[in-house]
Amino acid sequence: MHVSFLGGPRPQRGVGVVAPFDFALDRELWRWVPDDISLHLTRTPFVPVEVSLDLARLVSEHETLHDAVRTLNAIAPEVVAYACTSGSFVGGLAGERAMCEAMTRAGEVPSLTTSGALLAALTELGARRIALVTPYTVSVTQSLEEYLAEAGVEVTGRAFMGLTRHIWKVPYRDVVDMARQAVKGAADALFISCTNLPTYDVIPQLEAELRIPVISANQVTMWAALRRLGTRAVGPYQALLDESARHRGPVLPEEHQEGWS
Repeated sequence: MHVSFLGGPRPQRGVGVVAPFDFALDRELWRWVPDDISLHLTRTPFVPVEVSLDLARLVSEHETLHDAVRTLNAIAPEVVAYACTSGSFVGGLAGERAMCEAMTRAGEVPSLTTSGALLAALTELGARRIALVTPYTVSVTQSLEEYLAEAGVEVTGRAFMGLTRHIWKVPYRDVVDMARQAVKGAADALFISCTNLPTYDVIPQLEAELRIPVISANQVTMWAALRRLGTRAVGPYQALLDESARHRGPVLPEEHQEGWS
């Protein structure tokens, strides 16, 4: 058969993604994306700083964002997402809004951040009391809690790792262990922070066990970006993406929890 009969390639709509220089989970982002969407990733310049509040500030400077978004202009994405949680919450609510404005000016397309997407996802789920899992140090975790408190979101329990590097190497088992530690009391949802922490496969399993919606940094980023395009992220058995999975009942007592041992 002559190749002309294939009729392709299919038209694609573009999502621009600005990620920190050490982002290692490109493949995970793609797992939330339907076939007619292409991701176009660019990274901020390398700086010799470990994961910290200092790094969060460096990778979210407006000049850095401007240059990163400008590299995407030639391929004309319809929306640009800044895929970094700490970089988008370190300046509080005003700082997050200013980042979106800076990216929109640079690319002349709608822009969003992971931390802004987080608040939108919590509103979508009706969640005002959340459990929190992070791979961060205590100071970065506290900064996230301050951002959430500013938005009127209460953290009912937390677990964090204290990592400053190689976060993408954390196994699912450790993420599950932290989730179990964090979910104490009446939480409306669990948020797993950091776009460099793998979460795609663990979300349905944790929702089945904990009986509350579980959302993660990469998930909310892709959900919000694709929603801007009028389409849906791909994530079976994930409550944010599947309304039928949202009402699972209360958190199970520990003695009745199974799996992920």
